[in-house]
Amino acid sequence: MGLRWGILATGGIAHAFASDLRTAGLDLVAVGSRSQASADAFAAEFDIPRAHGSYDDLAADPDVDIIYVSTPHPMHAENARLALEGGKHALVEKSFTVNRAEAEGLRDLAASRGLLVMEAMWTRYLPHMVRVREIIDAGTLGEIRTLFADHTQQITSDPSHRLNALALGGGALLDLGIYPISFVWDILGAPTSVQASARLSDTGADAEVATVMTHASGALSTTISSSRGAGPNTAHVVGAEARIDIDRVWYTPTSFAVTAPDGTVLERYESHVEGRGMQYQALAAERFVAEGRLEGRELPIAESVAIMGTLDEIRRQIGVAYPGEN
Repeated sequence: MGLRWGILATGGIAHAFASDLRTAGLDLVAVGSRSQASADAFAAEFDIPRAHGSYDDLAADPDVDIIYVSTPHPMHAENARLALEGGKHALVEKSFTVNRAEAEGLRDLAASRGLLVMEAMWTRYLPHMVRVREIIDAGTLGEIRTLFADHTQQITSDPSHRLNALALGGGALLDLGIYPISFVWDILGAPTSVQASARLSDTGADAEVATVMTHASGALSTTISSSRGAGPNTAHVVGAEARIDIDRVWYTPTSFAVTAPDGTVLERYESHVEGRGMQYQALAAERFVAEGRLEGRELPIAESVAIMGTLDEIRRQIGVAYPGEN
């Protein structure tokens, strides 16, 4: 028997997630919003039996087992804590929190309650990424030398938009940069050094962020994120014996090629995924709980916490702080 899902907040990402839950046939039983009208509209759209007019009521719902937290970044820690204190597992939108200290607090609370708290880095659970890791683990690429990836979109320069508002965790880093930086961690592990540069908007939020990181193996990685210009949105892992080129848009269900140094294509992979693909992280969460585990190998909670530490260091270097941070 699967978990009974509740969704906290009713924004765009919540709509995408609810749609994919329905696609996968998972048990979506409740939604919570700050307004009853918004909860009712969302429930009607996705045929959800219970609509709560507050997050507290959702967290207290005895028929909910796990809550998907889809609020803006600065609310993640508070809202996930509410879920955990209500005895619910929590799948928390990425970036997991706004800083490492908040992430550590959620990690510790979940552990003390025997509950799963998991970052919703859905890319890691997609079939093409599972295959990428299999190829790397098999040694097909040989020694990995470099990795580079971008997440670059032309969104808006409107200073009132969430992405440009520091009070809402705005900036390219937490919304967009988390994808390539998490990918770097996934493939190469923790960086041993981080160098970051950025272009800040008029609001003080980061509009572009570039990183160069070194890793214990000696490999180098580069990432770039931008909210003001649409780039290729591809990713590449280059080894001594072959490389993987992940096509646009690399962090969504897509295709990739494994190519030898002489240009021979060793493998071509095509994704065949129904919906957006966010259901795979939900299916993973259900599997972990069913198996009595509080995390999976795809993204252990310790790694989500450590990645927030890397984002903290990047923000320190580029001079971005959020209101209320020490």
